[in-house]
Amino acid sequence: MRSLKGRDFLSIVDLTSEELTFTLNTAYNLKQRFYGGERIIPVLKGKTIMMIFQKPSTRTRISFEQAIVQLGGHSITVNWQELQLGRGETIADTARVLERYVDGIVARVYKHSDLEELARYANIPVINALSDREHPCQAVGDMLTIYEKKGRLKGVTVAYVGDGGNNVAHSLILAASKLGVNVRIGTAEGYDPNPEILKIAEEEASRSGSSIEIVRTPDEAVRGVDVVYTDVWVSMGQEAEREKRIRDLSKFRVTPELMKLAKKDAIFMHCLPALRGMEVVDEVIDGVWSVVWDQAENRLHAQKALLALLI
Repeated sequence: MRSLKGRDFLSIVDLTSEELTFTLNTAYNLKQRFYGGERIIPVLKGKTIMMIFQKPSTRTRISFEQAIVQLGGHSITVNWQELQLGRGETIADTARVLERYVDGIVARVYKHSDLEELARYANIPVINALSDREHPCQAVGDMLTIYEKKGRLKGVTVAYVGDGGNNVAHSLILAASKLGVNVRIGTAEGYDPNPEILKIAEEEASRSGSSIEIVRTPDEAVRGVDVVYTDVWVSMGQEAEREKRIRDLSKFRVTPELMKLAKKDAIFMHCLPALRGMEVVDEVIDGVWSVVWDQAENRLHAQKALLALLI
């Protein structure tokens, strides 16, 4: 396996199946060491990571900042508008400057193309902390959570219900397909995954022996699965479509009745933040099925692995 050091992580596609598995094993090991008493593992000692946020963030920002601390590094966190980017400086010029100051960049942006431009001109690792196309760090944490709860990944079946074309769904199906996890996307017409991403995932699934299905009813998606996953129906930047999205996706709300169609030991996952009462009801997210808090914690350990391996 080639080294990950110095590489960008803009998409799950940037890692081979072997590299993704190695990243998950590293995350699991770092988590075990943390709970074993190693609160600081100084692989980033003397390193500074720049974090740029164009969108609001709770879990991503705080988990990355804490990950850097637990690896012995230092972070600088700024809003896009605080930089000269907010006054019209080009992304290329900003990238050329930042590479002289810091050892890596973590960026949350609206447009994936902006992230690609940042990575093109910065000769240091750039990590995607969310774009309109993907949320790859979330998917790494998700796969770690499924492995912890189910003891395996290959052969597990995940039902993702709701907006099948959002960034979380995209990274989830790409990661799952590389690792042998079956995915059923339960969504309405017009909310399917990006065809390019779906094609890549189907090719990966053919190699790993997993499957990807798109179905039009929540019952069909959830019946007999190991994991039920959902996300908000209206992502950041889609507020103008709010009423239409709620109307189109309302039948995909995760309720106790829906969860009972899954396996008896099925778990419920949500990347958060949750709009309670919309895509999921309290009885599920606070109920016996829910692993969302463990899932949120695993963002920290997954990102520690990425930072340690890339930087």
